[in-house]
This record gives sequence, C-alpha cells and structure tokens, in this order.
Amino acid sequence: MRGARIPVTVITGFLGAGKTTLLRHFLNTPEGEATAVVVNEFGSVAIDDALLRESSDEITLLGNGCLCCNTRSDLQNALRSLVAERAQGSVPHFRRVVIETSGLADPGPILQTFISDRALSEEFHVELALAVIDAASGLATLEWSAEARKQVILADRLVISKLDLANEGVEQRLRERLRILNPHAAIFTAIEGKLDPRTLAVLGDLQPARHDGFVAEASHSDGIGSFVFSEEAPIAWDAFARAMETLIALRGPDLLRVKGFLNVAGCRGPVVVHVVQHVAHPPVELAAWPDTERVSRLVFITRNMEEHKVRDLLNAVRALVPTAAVQ
Repeated sequence: MRGARIPVTVITGFLGAGKTTLLRHFLNTPEGEATAVVVNEFGSVAIDDALLRESSDEITLLGNGCLCCNTRSDLQNALRSLVAERAQGSVPHFRRVVIETSGLADPGPILQTFISDRALSEEFHVELALAVIDAASGLATLEWSAEARKQVILADRLVISKLDLANEGVEQRLRERLRILNPHAAIFTAIEGKLDPRTLAVLGDLQPARHDGFVAEASHSDGIGSFVFSEEAPIAWDAFARAMETLIALRGPDLLRVKGFLNVAGCRGPVVVHVVQHVAHPPVELAAWPDTERVSRLVFITRNMEEHKVRDLLNAVRALVPTAAVQ
C-alpha cells in the first residue's frame, strides 16, 4: 500500500532561488522531524555549509532528528544506501525524504527514477514536486532558461521567494507568468524561507478546474502544453490502460508528465496514475477519495501534442477494447 512507502518531496528551482533556505526552515519545524535530505548535486561545488554543518561526510546528522546525504553520483544508489543503513541502525530512523536538486537540473529524470526502478518504487513514492522561483530575477530567468521553465511546468506546487528583494509590481507579473506555464499548481510565497511546513509535506488532492472530457489549459513557447482529462462516469481500467499504452508507444518522449486520480469501475478509492515520458508507474488504489467528488482528474503535460488528437486516440482505443475486457 502507498501508505507503507516512504513519501518523497522533490524541491527544484533555478540557481539562487532559495531552495536551501526554504529547506532549512522546514527542518526546524515539527513537520520536518525525521527527514532524510538528499542533496542531488553532480558538480564540484560544495553543499551549503550551514545545512551540512561544515562536514565533508557523505551522510551528516542535522538537528531535529534529520540527516543529510550529499550525492554527486547515482540517486538510486544514495536512496538504497539510506534505506539499508536505516535498517542496520547506522543512521537514525526517518519517515520522509526531501530531494534538493541542482539549480540546473531537469526534474523529469528524477521523477522518472521512482517509476522506472521497481525496487525503488516499492520503498518510496513521490508525494510532491515543488519549484522555488526567485521574485527578484525569476521573470528574466524564465525567459531565457528552458530548465527553469520545465521546473515550473512539472511542479505540483510553486513557491515565490525573495519578495522582500523584488521591485513593486513584480509579484503580480510573476504570478501571471507562472499561471501561464502551470495553471494547475497552487502558488505560495516565502520570505527568508518562512513557509507553512505542510506545503512541503502534504500533497492533498489535485484541484484542476472541473471539465467534461479534455480541455486545453495552456500552451508554452517551448511547444509544451497542458490540459485536464475529467470524467464523471466510472472508467474501465483495462480499456484506459490499453489506451495509455498506445499513447506511450507512439509519443512517450513527449508525455512529460501525466498525473492524477481515476474513478475506476470496481474500486472503492481513487486509482493514482503517474506517467513520466515513456514510463508508467504501477497504478495504486488509495483507501478513500480526498474529497466528496468521485471524478476522474488527470493533468496531462505534453510537448508538441494537440489536445484533440490525444482525445481522439484515447477514445478510439477505448472504444475498440472488447466488451468482455471492460466489464
């Protein structure tokens, strides 16, 4: 069951956005207790001294029952090592992992890691992807940096930092730009890293706008677009799965992220669907719905894919599935 696995929060954000400051504040709250922090850096630059307490050890004890692992190599090996050392008692027990990515990192491969590695997905599940945007320079960065745009597009939540350093009127313009790039993510603000810690620790339910069928939501200068699939009637899992398999086979690299809940016929709770490019995570049925509406809600983030063509393909494949397979 999903509840038995270790939840993972992935924090992204361009260079200097304030990721480490935000994380340090989180670790000093009750919600941040027993957190394992993986600093996913691949360059030669040292990790924040204050976070690591000026230690060069690979794993460093922090305050509040937390520990920090500094990896410049393989993320999968680092996570496996943390689990193994926790079982051996050589590191303190932790109940959550936060991954702080490099400022230049594309979060897509990190999200895909937890889907493609079955052994890893038995131990962990990505609960939340969060992107931090610097109010002082964020607008300019989003204009020239494809990595910064992708960090925003693939996030579940967005945090605007350093508002105290920004000029008047910048916040509104930045919010408008963020809503264009990612209309589904809630936007929060943080000054000096101060933010409700639940923003980093609890995903809650997805709240895209309610629509019938597919509705185009946004398009971006990089050919990236997003739309919501919403359907009230229960969905036959076999038919939907075969439709998604066809879409992945045809356009897998352009399915940047598909995430949400399905109201599957015969299931009491919602079924969580998570696809990153050509890899689909095994579906997970939750014990209960997060709200009173038993409505399928999937957010598609795609590249150079027209919404109506995706709709037509999925509808056609679902219609061709034999009746016996959907009962």
